[in-house]
Amino acid sequence: MLQGDNAQPSSQRAAAHPEPVSTVVLAAGEGTRMRSATPKVLHRIAGRPLVEHAVRAAAGIDPDQLVVVLGHGRDAVAEHLNSVSDSLGRPITTAVQEEQLGTGHAVSCGLAELPDGLAGTVLVSYGDVPLLDADTLRAMLDEHAASGNAVTVLTSVVADPTGYGRITRDASGQVTGIVEQKDATAEQAAITEINSGVYAFDAEVLTGALKRLSTDNAQGELYLTDVLSIARGDGRTVGTLICSDTWLVEGVNDRVQLSRLGAELNRRLVTRWMREGVTVIDPATVWLDCDVTLARDVTLEPGVQLRAGTTVGEGATVGPDTTLTNCAIRPGASVVRSHGEGAEIGPNASVGPFAFLRPGTSLGADGKIGTFVETKNAEIGEGTKVPHLSYVGDATIGEKSNIGAATVFVNYDGVNKHHTKIGSHSRTGADNMFVAPVEIGDGAYTAAGSVITQDVPPGAMAVARGRQRNIDGWVAKRRPGTAADQAAQRALGNEPTDDAETSNGEGR
Repeated sequence: MLQGDNAQPSSQRAAAHPEPVSTVVLAAGEGTRMRSATPKVLHRIAGRPLVEHAVRAAAGIDPDQLVVVLGHGRDAVAEHLNSVSDSLGRPITTAVQEEQLGTGHAVSCGLAELPDGLAGTVLVSYGDVPLLDADTLRAMLDEHAASGNAVTVLTSVVADPTGYGRITRDASGQVTGIVEQKDATAEQAAITEINSGVYAFDAEVLTGALKRLSTDNAQGELYLTDVLSIARGDGRTVGTLICSDTWLVEGVNDRVQLSRLGAELNRRLVTRWMREGVTVIDPATVWLDCDVTLARDVTLEPGVQLRAGTTVGEGATVGPDTTLTNCAIRPGASVVRSHGEGAEIGPNASVGPFAFLRPGTSLGADGKIGTFVETKNAEIGEGTKVPHLSYVGDATIGEKSNIGAATVFVNYDGVNKHHTKIGSHSRTGADNMFVAPVEIGDGAYTAAGSVITQDVPPGAMAVARGRQRNIDGWVAKRRPGTAADQAAQRALGNEPTDDAETSNGEGR
Protein backbone atom coordinates (compact mmCIF):
# COMPACT_ATOMS: atom_id res chain seq x y z
CA MET A 1 0.00 0.00 0.00
CA LEU A 2 1.13 3.55 -0.77
CA GLN A 3 0.19 6.59 1.27
CA GLY A 4 0.90 10.23 0.46
CA ASP A 5 1.13 13.18 2.84
CA ASN A 6 -1.89 14.82 1.21
CA ALA A 7 -4.80 13.94 3.50
CA GLN A 8 -7.46 14.41 0.84
CA PRO A 9 -8.91 11.30 -0.80
CA SER A 10 -7.37 10.74 -4.21
CA SER A 11 -10.77 11.31 -5.84
CA GLN A 12 -10.74 14.89 -4.52
CA ARG A 13 -7.22 15.75 -5.60
CA ALA A 14 -6.40 17.68 -8.72
CA ALA A 15 -5.76 15.40 -11.63
CA ALA A 16 -2.09 14.80 -12.35
CA HIS A 17 -0.99 17.28 -14.98
CA PRO A 18 0.60 15.74 -18.03
CA GLU A 19 4.10 17.15 -18.17
CA PRO A 20 7.55 16.03 -19.33
CA VAL A 21 9.19 13.42 -17.10
CA SER A 22 12.91 12.70 -17.12
CA THR A 23 14.32 9.76 -15.17
CA VAL A 24 17.85 9.50 -13.76
CA VAL A 25 19.02 6.11 -12.47
CA LEU A 26 22.13 6.27 -10.28
CA ALA A 27 24.41 3.28 -10.90
CA ALA A 28 27.94 4.60 -10.47
CA GLY A 29 28.90 3.09 -7.09
CA GLU A 30 31.70 0.57 -6.79
CA GLY A 31 29.88 -1.67 -4.33
CA THR A 32 32.98 -2.61 -2.32
CA ARG A 33 30.94 -4.69 0.12
CA MET A 34 30.12 -7.11 -2.69
CA ARG A 35 33.84 -8.04 -2.74
CA SER A 36 33.63 -8.80 -6.43
CA ALA A 37 35.37 -8.04 -9.71
CA THR A 38 31.89 -7.64 -11.18
CA PRO A 39 30.28 -4.20 -10.78
CA LYS A 40 27.60 -4.36 -8.11
CA VAL A 41 24.78 -3.37 -10.43
CA LEU A 42 25.60 -6.29 -12.77
CA HIS A 43 25.02 -8.91 -10.10
CA ARG A 44 21.86 -10.82 -10.93
CA ILE A 45 18.63 -11.89 -9.32
CA ALA A 46 15.84 -13.67 -11.21
CA GLY A 47 18.01 -13.73 -14.33
CA ARG A 48 18.57 -9.99 -14.62
CA PRO A 49 21.29 -7.65 -13.34
CA LEU A 50 20.22 -5.24 -10.61
CA VAL A 51 20.55 -2.26 -12.94
CA GLU A 52 18.25 -3.89 -15.49
CA HIS A 53 15.53 -4.30 -12.88
CA ALA A 54 15.88 -0.60 -12.07
CA VAL A 55 15.91 0.52 -15.70
CA ARG A 56 12.88 -1.58 -16.63
CA ALA A 57 10.94 -0.09 -13.71
CA ALA A 58 11.91 3.42 -14.84
CA ALA A 59 11.05 2.66 -18.46
CA GLY A 60 7.65 1.41 -17.28
CA ILE A 61 6.51 4.99 -16.62
CA ASP A 62 7.45 5.88 -20.22
CA PRO A 63 9.65 8.88 -19.39
CA ASP A 64 10.61 11.35 -22.09
CA GLN A 65 14.26 10.95 -21.13
CA LEU A 66 15.98 8.01 -19.41
CA VAL A 67 19.58 8.43 -18.32
CA VAL A 68 21.74 6.05 -16.27
CA VAL A 69 24.75 7.45 -14.41
CA LEU A 70 27.72 5.09 -14.61
CA GLY A 71 31.03 4.98 -12.79
CA HIS A 72 32.71 1.80 -11.64
CA GLY A 73 32.79 -0.83 -14.41
CA ARG A 74 31.17 1.64 -16.78
CA ASP A 75 32.08 -0.22 -19.99
CA ALA A 76 30.54 -3.51 -18.87
CA VAL A 77 27.43 -1.78 -17.53
CA ALA A 78 27.04 0.29 -20.69
CA GLU A 79 27.35 -2.81 -22.85
CA HIS A 80 24.54 -4.49 -20.95
CA LEU A 81 22.38 -1.38 -21.12
CA ASN A 82 22.71 -1.44 -24.91
CA SER A 83 21.06 -4.86 -24.94
CA VAL A 84 18.35 -3.64 -22.55
CA SER A 85 17.72 -0.67 -24.83
CA ASP A 86 17.25 -3.03 -27.78
CA SER A 87 14.90 -5.22 -25.75
CA LEU A 88 12.80 -2.27 -24.59
CA GLY A 89 12.84 -0.58 -27.98
CA ARG A 90 13.72 2.79 -26.50
CA PRO A 91 16.92 4.83 -26.08
CA ILE A 92 18.85 4.76 -22.81
CA THR A 93 21.32 7.60 -22.35
CA THR A 94 24.39 7.05 -20.20
CA ALA A 95 26.35 9.62 -18.21
CA VAL A 96 29.66 9.12 -16.42
CA GLN A 97 30.52 10.19 -12.89
CA GLU A 98 34.31 10.23 -13.06
CA GLU A 99 34.76 10.80 -9.31
CA GLN A 100 32.43 9.55 -6.60
CA LEU A 101 31.62 12.91 -5.01
CA GLY A 102 28.16 12.06 -3.68
CA THR A 103 24.63 11.55 -4.89
CA GLY A 104 24.10 15.24 -5.61
CA HIS A 105 27.12 15.22 -7.89
CA ALA A 106 25.89 12.01 -9.57
CA VAL A 107 22.52 13.60 -10.39
CA SER A 108 24.30 16.67 -11.79
CA CYS A 109 26.27 14.33 -14.09
CA GLY A 110 23.02 12.78 -15.27
CA LEU A 111 21.29 16.10 -15.87
CA ALA A 112 24.25 17.24 -17.97
CA GLU A 113 23.22 14.64 -20.57
CA LEU A 114 19.66 15.96 -20.79
CA PRO A 115 18.51 18.79 -23.09
CA ASP A 116 19.02 22.40 -22.03
CA GLY A 117 16.05 24.15 -20.47
CA LEU A 118 14.93 21.03 -18.64
CA ALA A 119 11.33 21.32 -17.45
CA GLY A 120 8.67 19.18 -15.84
CA THR A 121 9.50 16.43 -13.33
CA VAL A 122 12.79 14.66 -12.76
CA LEU A 123 12.47 11.23 -11.18
CA VAL A 124 15.63 9.88 -9.49
CA SER A 125 16.09 6.23 -8.55
CA TYR A 126 18.94 3.81 -7.89
CA GLY A 127 20.40 0.91 -9.82
CA ASP A 128 20.59 -1.37 -6.79
CA VAL A 129 16.92 -1.37 -5.69
CA PRO A 130 15.66 -4.32 -7.78
CA LEU A 131 12.13 -4.83 -6.44
CA LEU A 132 11.00 -1.26 -7.03
CA ASP A 133 8.35 -1.38 -9.75
CA ALA A 134 6.79 0.94 -12.30
CA ASP A 135 3.45 1.03 -10.43
CA THR A 136 5.14 2.51 -7.38
CA LEU A 137 7.02 5.08 -9.47
CA ARG A 138 3.81 6.01 -11.24
CA ALA A 139 2.01 6.43 -7.92
CA MET A 140 4.78 8.71 -6.72
CA LEU A 141 4.50 10.87 -9.83
CA ASP A 142 0.74 11.06 -9.33
CA GLU A 143 1.21 12.11 -5.69
CA HIS A 144 3.85 14.65 -6.71
CA ALA A 145 1.54 16.30 -9.26
CA ALA A 146 -1.67 16.05 -7.26
CA SER A 147 -0.10 17.62 -4.15
CA GLY A 148 1.76 20.30 -6.08
CA ASN A 149 5.04 19.31 -4.45
CA ALA A 150 8.42 20.71 -5.37
CA VAL A 151 9.94 17.47 -4.08
CA THR A 152 8.31 14.13 -3.31
CA VAL A 153 10.34 11.40 -1.66
CA LEU A 154 9.44 7.73 -1.47
CA THR A 155 9.74 6.64 2.15
CA SER A 156 9.02 3.59 4.26
CA VAL A 157 8.68 2.80 7.95
CA VAL A 158 10.97 -0.03 9.02
CA ALA A 159 11.75 -1.82 12.27
CA ASP A 160 15.50 -1.35 11.85
CA PRO A 161 16.47 1.87 10.05
CA THR A 162 20.22 1.28 10.38
CA GLY A 163 22.11 2.55 7.35
CA TYR A 164 19.29 4.63 5.93
CA GLY A 165 18.72 8.39 5.93
CA ARG A 166 15.96 9.45 8.32
CA ILE A 167 12.96 11.59 7.35
CA THR A 168 12.63 14.58 9.68
CA ARG A 169 9.29 16.31 10.17
CA ASP A 170 8.08 19.35 12.10
CA ALA A 171 5.38 19.39 14.75
CA SER A 172 2.68 19.52 12.09
CA GLY A 173 4.08 16.49 10.31
CA GLN A 174 5.52 18.35 7.36
CA VAL A 175 8.83 17.10 5.96
CA THR A 176 11.76 19.31 6.91
CA GLY A 177 14.58 17.25 5.45
CA ILE A 178 16.60 14.04 5.45
CA VAL A 179 19.46 13.29 7.82
CA GLU A 180 22.06 10.71 6.81
CA GLN A 181 22.89 8.17 9.49
CA LYS A 182 26.47 9.41 9.94
CA ASP A 183 25.18 12.93 10.58
CA ALA A 184 22.20 11.99 12.76
CA THR A 185 21.81 12.85 16.43
CA ALA A 186 20.70 10.11 18.81
CA GLU A 187 17.14 11.42 18.61
CA GLN A 188 17.20 11.50 14.81
CA ALA A 189 18.76 8.03 14.62
CA ALA A 190 15.71 6.68 16.47
CA ILE A 191 13.38 7.76 13.63
CA THR A 192 12.00 4.72 11.78
CA GLU A 193 10.74 6.48 8.64
CA ILE A 194 13.56 6.07 6.15
CA ASN A 195 14.54 7.55 2.80
CA SER A 196 14.45 5.11 -0.09
CA GLY A 197 16.61 7.35 -2.26
CA VAL A 198 13.82 7.62 -4.83
CA TYR A 199 12.51 11.13 -5.56
CA ALA A 200 10.34 13.20 -7.84
CA PHE A 201 11.66 16.74 -8.27
CA ASP A 202 10.41 19.84 -9.97
CA ALA A 203 13.14 20.25 -12.58
CA GLU A 204 13.68 23.95 -11.88
CA VAL A 205 13.89 23.38 -8.12
CA LEU A 206 16.34 20.51 -8.58
CA THR A 207 18.72 22.28 -10.96
CA GLY A 208 18.78 25.37 -8.75
CA ALA A 209 19.31 23.46 -5.51
CA LEU A 210 22.13 21.32 -6.92
CA LYS A 211 24.18 24.48 -7.40
CA ARG A 212 23.77 25.32 -3.71
CA LEU A 213 24.85 21.97 -2.22
CA SER A 214 27.69 21.91 0.29
CA THR A 215 30.21 19.25 1.35
CA ASP A 216 29.90 20.31 4.99
CA ASN A 217 28.94 16.87 6.29
CA ALA A 218 30.51 13.74 7.79
CA GLN A 219 31.44 12.27 4.41
CA GLY A 220 32.50 15.49 2.69
CA GLU A 221 30.14 14.78 -0.24
CA LEU A 222 27.38 16.55 -2.11
CA TYR A 223 24.21 15.01 -0.70
CA LEU A 224 21.14 14.91 -2.93
CA THR A 225 19.10 14.72 0.28
CA ASP A 226 20.03 18.34 1.05
CA VAL A 227 17.84 19.43 -1.86
CA LEU A 228 14.81 18.78 0.37
CA SER A 229 15.91 21.20 3.09
CA ILE A 230 16.89 23.78 0.46
CA ALA A 231 13.46 23.54 -1.17
CA ARG A 232 11.79 23.71 2.22
CA GLY A 233 13.86 26.77 3.13
CA ASP A 234 12.71 28.43 -0.09
CA GLY A 235 9.11 27.96 0.99
CA ARG A 236 8.41 25.11 -1.42
CA THR A 237 6.33 22.07 -0.55
CA VAL A 238 8.13 18.80 0.21
CA GLY A 239 5.97 15.71 0.45
CA THR A 240 6.32 11.96 0.73
CA LEU A 241 4.74 8.81 -0.54
CA ILE A 242 4.97 6.17 2.17
CA CYS A 243 5.46 2.65 0.83
CA SER A 244 4.23 0.01 3.25
CA ASP A 245 5.84 -2.79 1.22
CA THR A 246 9.39 -2.31 2.50
CA TRP A 247 10.80 -4.88 0.06
CA LEU A 248 10.22 -2.44 -2.78
CA VAL A 249 12.67 0.11 -1.39
CA GLU A 250 15.35 -2.23 -0.04
CA GLY A 251 18.73 -1.89 -1.73
CA VAL A 252 21.60 -4.31 -2.26
CA ASN A 253 24.95 -3.57 -0.66
CA ASP A 254 26.39 -7.05 -0.16
CA ARG A 255 25.80 -10.65 -1.19
CA VAL A 256 23.64 -11.35 1.83
CA GLN A 257 21.17 -8.69 0.70
CA LEU A 258 21.51 -9.92 -2.89
CA SER A 259 20.45 -13.40 -1.81
CA ARG A 260 17.68 -12.07 0.45
CA LEU A 261 16.12 -9.91 -2.26
CA GLY A 262 16.59 -12.64 -4.85
CA ALA A 263 14.64 -15.06 -2.67
CA GLU A 264 11.86 -12.54 -2.15
CA LEU A 265 11.58 -11.73 -5.84
CA ASN A 266 11.47 -15.44 -6.62
CA ARG A 267 8.72 -15.93 -4.03
CA ARG A 268 6.69 -13.22 -5.73
CA LEU A 269 7.25 -14.69 -9.19
CA VAL A 270 6.22 -18.18 -8.06
CA THR A 271 3.14 -16.79 -6.28
CA ARG A 272 2.16 -14.81 -9.37
CA TRP A 273 2.30 -17.89 -11.60
CA MET A 274 0.36 -20.03 -9.14
CA ARG A 275 -2.38 -17.41 -9.24
CA GLU A 276 -2.28 -17.63 -13.04
CA GLY A 277 -3.12 -21.34 -12.89
CA VAL A 278 0.26 -23.05 -12.51
CA THR A 279 0.66 -25.88 -10.01
CA VAL A 280 3.88 -25.62 -8.01
CA ILE A 281 4.30 -28.66 -5.79
CA ASP A 282 6.99 -27.16 -3.56
CA PRO A 283 7.34 -23.39 -4.00
CA ALA A 284 10.40 -23.27 -1.75
CA THR A 285 12.48 -25.30 -4.23
CA VAL A 286 11.30 -23.78 -7.53
CA TRP A 287 13.27 -20.85 -9.00
CA LEU A 288 12.03 -18.73 -11.89
CA ASP A 289 13.63 -15.95 -13.91
CA CYS A 290 11.62 -12.83 -14.69
CA ASP A 291 11.03 -13.54 -18.36
CA VAL A 292 9.88 -17.14 -17.96
CA THR A 293 6.40 -17.71 -19.41
CA LEU A 294 4.08 -20.41 -18.08
CA ALA A 295 0.66 -21.44 -19.41
CA ARG A 296 -2.24 -22.60 -17.30
CA ASP A 297 -2.24 -26.14 -15.90
CA VAL A 298 1.54 -26.38 -16.06
CA THR A 299 2.93 -28.47 -13.21
CA LEU A 300 6.33 -27.68 -11.71
CA GLU A 301 7.71 -30.45 -9.53
CA PRO A 302 10.24 -29.85 -6.71
CA GLY A 303 13.77 -28.78 -7.60
CA VAL A 304 12.94 -26.95 -10.85
CA GLN A 305 14.91 -23.98 -12.18
CA LEU A 306 13.48 -22.19 -15.21
CA ARG A 307 15.87 -19.58 -16.54
CA ALA A 308 15.89 -16.76 -19.06
CA GLY A 309 13.72 -17.22 -22.13
CA THR A 310 12.04 -20.48 -21.13
CA THR A 311 8.38 -21.02 -22.02
CA VAL A 312 6.22 -23.93 -20.87
CA GLY A 313 2.97 -24.76 -22.64
CA GLU A 314 -0.41 -25.70 -21.26
CA GLY A 315 -0.57 -28.95 -19.33
CA ALA A 316 3.16 -29.63 -19.50
CA THR A 317 5.08 -31.02 -16.53
CA VAL A 318 8.62 -30.04 -15.62
CA GLY A 319 10.66 -31.79 -12.94
CA PRO A 320 11.47 -32.88 -10.44
CA ASP A 321 15.11 -31.72 -10.42
CA THR A 322 15.22 -30.03 -13.82
CA THR A 323 17.03 -26.92 -15.07
CA LEU A 324 15.98 -25.30 -18.35
CA THR A 325 17.45 -22.19 -19.97
CA ASN A 326 15.92 -20.59 -23.07
CA CYS A 327 13.88 -23.71 -23.77
CA ALA A 328 10.42 -24.06 -25.30
CA ILE A 329 8.35 -26.85 -23.75
CA ARG A 330 5.17 -27.35 -25.75
CA PRO A 331 1.73 -28.32 -24.38
CA GLY A 332 1.45 -31.69 -22.70
CA ALA A 333 5.18 -32.40 -22.75
CA SER A 334 7.12 -33.82 -19.82
CA VAL A 335 10.73 -33.13 -18.81
CA VAL A 336 12.00 -35.11 -15.82
CA ARG A 337 15.35 -34.76 -13.99
CA SER A 338 17.07 -33.22 -16.97
CA HIS A 339 19.17 -30.22 -17.99
CA GLY A 340 18.44 -28.22 -21.12
CA GLU A 341 19.53 -25.09 -22.93
CA GLY A 342 18.23 -23.71 -26.21
CA ALA A 343 16.02 -26.74 -26.85
CA GLU A 344 12.45 -27.16 -28.12
CA ILE A 345 10.33 -30.07 -26.91
CA GLY A 346 7.22 -30.77 -28.95
CA PRO A 347 3.65 -31.37 -27.78
CA ASN A 348 3.18 -34.49 -25.63
CA ALA A 349 6.83 -35.43 -26.00
CA SER A 350 8.84 -36.78 -23.06
CA VAL A 351 12.38 -36.15 -21.89
CA GLY A 352 14.43 -37.86 -19.20
CA PRO A 353 15.24 -38.76 -16.63
CA PHE A 354 18.86 -37.69 -16.78
CA ALA A 355 18.88 -36.22 -20.29
CA PHE A 356 21.15 -33.38 -21.42
CA LEU A 357 19.59 -31.13 -24.07
CA ARG A 358 22.16 -28.84 -25.66
CA PRO A 359 21.46 -25.87 -27.97
CA GLY A 360 19.75 -26.67 -31.24
CA THR A 361 17.84 -29.70 -29.97
CA SER A 362 14.33 -30.02 -31.40
CA LEU A 363 12.13 -32.96 -30.45
CA GLY A 364 8.90 -33.45 -32.39
CA ALA A 365 5.43 -34.14 -31.04
CA ASP A 366 5.04 -37.44 -29.16
CA GLY A 367 8.79 -38.04 -29.37
CA LYS A 368 11.06 -39.30 -26.63
CA ILE A 369 14.53 -38.48 -25.41
CA GLY A 370 15.22 -40.95 -22.64
CA THR A 371 17.64 -41.80 -19.88
CA PHE A 372 21.28 -40.75 -20.20
CA VAL A 373 20.79 -39.26 -23.65
CA GLU A 374 22.70 -36.17 -24.80
CA THR A 375 21.56 -34.19 -27.83
CA LYS A 376 23.02 -31.19 -29.65
CA ASN A 377 22.00 -29.47 -32.87
CA ALA A 378 19.63 -32.36 -33.48
CA GLU A 379 16.23 -32.32 -35.17
CA ILE A 380 14.29 -35.35 -34.01
CA GLY A 381 11.00 -35.96 -35.79
CA GLU A 382 7.47 -36.56 -34.60
CA GLY A 383 7.04 -39.81 -32.71
CA THR A 384 10.73 -40.67 -32.91
CA LYS A 385 12.41 -42.19 -29.86
CA VAL A 386 15.96 -42.04 -28.55
CA PRO A 387 15.30 -44.05 -25.41
CA HIS A 388 18.63 -44.45 -23.63
CA LEU A 389 22.41 -44.20 -23.38
CA SER A 390 23.00 -42.31 -26.62
CA TYR A 391 24.61 -39.19 -28.07
CA VAL A 392 22.82 -37.48 -30.97
CA GLY A 393 24.76 -34.54 -32.36
CA ASP A 394 24.50 -32.67 -35.67
CA ALA A 395 21.71 -34.89 -36.90
CA THR A 396 18.31 -34.96 -38.54
CA ILE A 397 16.02 -37.88 -37.75
CA GLY A 398 12.68 -38.36 -39.47
CA GLU A 399 9.31 -39.39 -38.06
CA LYS A 400 8.55 -42.49 -36.00
CA SER A 401 12.05 -43.89 -36.05
CA ASN A 402 13.75 -45.66 -33.15
CA ILE A 403 17.37 -45.19 -32.18
CA GLY A 404 18.82 -48.20 -30.39
CA ALA A 405 20.50 -48.05 -26.99
CA ALA A 406 24.14 -46.94 -26.76
CA THR A 407 24.12 -45.23 -30.15
CA VAL A 408 26.70 -42.55 -30.94
CA PHE A 409 26.49 -40.04 -33.76
CA VAL A 410 30.16 -39.52 -34.57
CA ASN A 411 29.98 -35.93 -35.80
CA TYR A 412 33.46 -34.50 -35.25
CA ASP A 413 36.62 -35.43 -37.12
CA GLY A 414 38.89 -33.28 -34.99
CA VAL A 415 38.58 -30.27 -37.30
CA ASN A 416 35.03 -30.06 -38.67
CA LYS A 417 31.53 -31.09 -37.63
CA HIS A 418 29.57 -33.33 -40.01
CA HIS A 419 25.89 -34.16 -40.30
CA THR A 420 24.01 -37.45 -40.08
CA LYS A 421 20.55 -37.96 -41.54
CA ILE A 422 18.26 -40.83 -40.59
CA GLY A 423 14.96 -41.21 -42.38
CA SER A 424 11.44 -41.88 -41.15
CA HIS A 425 10.29 -45.26 -39.82
CA SER A 426 13.90 -46.43 -39.49
CA ARG A 427 15.15 -48.82 -36.82
CA THR A 428 18.75 -48.63 -35.72
CA GLY A 429 20.32 -51.38 -33.64
CA ALA A 430 21.88 -51.09 -30.22
CA ASP A 431 25.51 -50.03 -29.96
CA ASN A 432 25.60 -48.38 -33.38
CA MET A 433 28.01 -45.69 -34.43
CA PHE A 434 27.08 -43.40 -37.31
CA VAL A 435 30.26 -41.85 -38.68
CA ALA A 436 29.17 -38.60 -40.31
CA PRO A 437 28.53 -37.58 -42.97
CA VAL A 438 26.19 -40.48 -43.59
CA GLU A 439 22.53 -40.96 -44.51
CA ILE A 440 20.16 -43.77 -43.52
CA GLY A 441 17.15 -44.03 -45.79
CA ASP A 442 13.47 -44.23 -44.86
CA GLY A 443 12.45 -47.60 -43.47
CA ALA A 444 16.04 -48.84 -43.23
CA TYR A 445 17.44 -51.03 -40.45
CA THR A 446 20.94 -51.27 -39.01
CA ALA A 447 22.23 -54.26 -37.09
CA ALA A 448 23.31 -54.10 -33.47
CA GLY A 449 27.00 -53.42 -32.94
CA SER A 450 27.47 -51.83 -36.37
CA VAL A 451 29.78 -48.96 -37.27
CA ILE A 452 28.01 -47.28 -40.18
CA THR A 453 30.33 -45.35 -42.48
CA GLN A 454 28.37 -45.56 -45.77
CA ASP A 455 24.88 -44.49 -46.77
CA VAL A 456 22.13 -47.06 -46.29
CA PRO A 457 19.40 -47.13 -48.98
CA PRO A 458 15.71 -46.99 -48.02
CA GLY A 459 14.42 -50.33 -46.80
CA ALA A 460 17.88 -51.94 -46.57
CA MET A 461 19.51 -53.69 -43.63
CA ALA A 462 23.07 -52.54 -42.87
CA VAL A 463 25.44 -54.91 -41.07
CA ALA A 464 28.87 -53.48 -40.30
CA ARG A 465 30.59 -55.65 -37.70
CA GLY A 466 33.22 -58.39 -37.54
CA ARG A 467 32.08 -62.01 -37.93
CA GLN A 468 31.84 -63.83 -34.60
CA ARG A 469 34.25 -66.73 -33.97
CA ASN A 470 34.05 -69.05 -30.91
CA ILE A 471 37.26 -70.78 -29.69
CA ASP A 472 36.16 -73.87 -27.79
CA GLY A 473 38.15 -74.80 -24.68
CA TRP A 474 39.96 -71.48 -24.46
CA VAL A 475 39.30 -71.01 -20.74
CA ALA A 476 40.44 -74.53 -19.81
CA LYS A 477 43.63 -73.99 -21.78
CA ARG A 478 44.46 -70.42 -20.82
CA ARG A 479 42.82 -70.11 -17.39
CA PRO A 480 42.95 -73.60 -15.87
CA GLY A 481 41.66 -73.95 -12.34
CA THR A 482 40.01 -70.57 -12.20
CA ALA A 483 36.45 -70.10 -11.01
CA ALA A 484 35.46 -69.56 -14.62
CA ASP A 485 37.09 -72.87 -15.65
CA GLN A 486 35.38 -74.79 -12.87
CA ALA A 487 31.99 -73.26 -13.73
CA ALA A 488 32.51 -74.13 -17.41
CA GLN A 489 33.50 -77.72 -16.61
CA ARG A 490 30.42 -78.19 -14.46
CA ALA A 491 28.23 -76.76 -17.24
CA LEU A 492 29.85 -79.20 -19.68
CA GLY A 493 29.30 -82.13 -17.31
CA ASN A 494 33.01 -82.59 -16.57
CA GLU A 495 34.63 -82.99 -13.16
CA PRO A 496 37.24 -80.34 -12.33
CA THR A 497 40.71 -81.77 -11.67
CA ASP A 498 41.70 -81.92 -8.00
CA ASP A 499 45.23 -80.65 -8.54
CA ALA A 500 44.16 -77.65 -10.63
CA GLU A 501 45.30 -74.19 -9.59
CA THR A 502 42.48 -72.35 -7.90
CA SER A 503 41.81 -68.65 -8.01
CA ASN A 504 39.03 -66.27 -6.96
CA GLY A 505 39.82 -63.87 -9.80
CA GLU A 506 39.90 -63.98 -13.55
CA GLY A 507 43.26 -62.26 -13.78
CA ARG A 508 46.00 -61.05 -11.46
